[in-house]
Amino acid sequence: MTAVHGMSVDIRTPDGVADAYVVHPDDGAAHPGVLVIQDGFGLRPSLRALADRIAAHGYTVLLPNAFYRHGRAPVIELPDFIDPSERPEIFQQVFPMIRELTPERMRSDAGAYLDWLAASPQVTPGKVGLTGYCMGARLAVIIAAMFPDRVAAVAGFHGGPLVTDSPESPHLTVGNITGELYFAHAGEDHHMTPEHIAQFDKALDAAGIRHRTEVYEGAQHGYTQADTSAYDAEADERHYRELLTLFDRNLR
Repeated sequence: MTAVHGMSVDIRTPDGVADAYVVHPDDGAAHPGVLVIQDGFGLRPSLRALADRIAAHGYTVLLPNAFYRHGRAPVIELPDFIDPSERPEIFQQVFPMIRELTPERMRSDAGAYLDWLAASPQVTPGKVGLTGYCMGARLAVIIAAMFPDRVAAVAGFHGGPLVTDSPESPHLTVGNITGELYFAHAGEDHHMTPEHIAQFDKALDAAGIRHRTEVYEGAQHGYTQADTSAYDAEADERHYRELLTLFDRNLR
């Protein structure tokens, strides 16, 4: 596997300074940019390892702390292994921060992240790739719709909720997306029921977006997150194969 170089950086946004992790191949060359949007547990070692693996395939990867308004990562204290059934107080801490990530805030935050990638000497000119996990998959849809001229490919894994009754529901924004989209839903996920998935697919079809959606049968919500009780190694490897194929097709 290609050696990578990772480091912490600070990115100024309209609301302050977001700490972030950036990693790229350690070869002195510029590479296509990728923006990774975290899950609800936040920027932590397992997500840095995920970014490292994407970077080792030939990308410069930016992983911001989406909760930066509440402090630098780790924003909350997390165990080395996260089992929400044994630590329900973790959700009580993160849910308010998740709810604060409104479309208006994501527009200003994502604009700053994309600007940082565009200005980095480690990033080749052109559109970037975007991938999100859990809540990050929902935010990835919103960001791709807000910045269609800057995102070539968007992926989401065990994301949700992607279909809600809100007028700001992600599935209602997809008509603006111009890049290719791949979403892999968890087979065991109350955030995205079969009815939700069908409605999301219907919206993508109606918008004429190049896309593919799949259900990873038997996988739980959070299947890519190696430090949680939901982790599924087989589904995680499948996620990497599909993600990197999507990026290779659209960013190279």
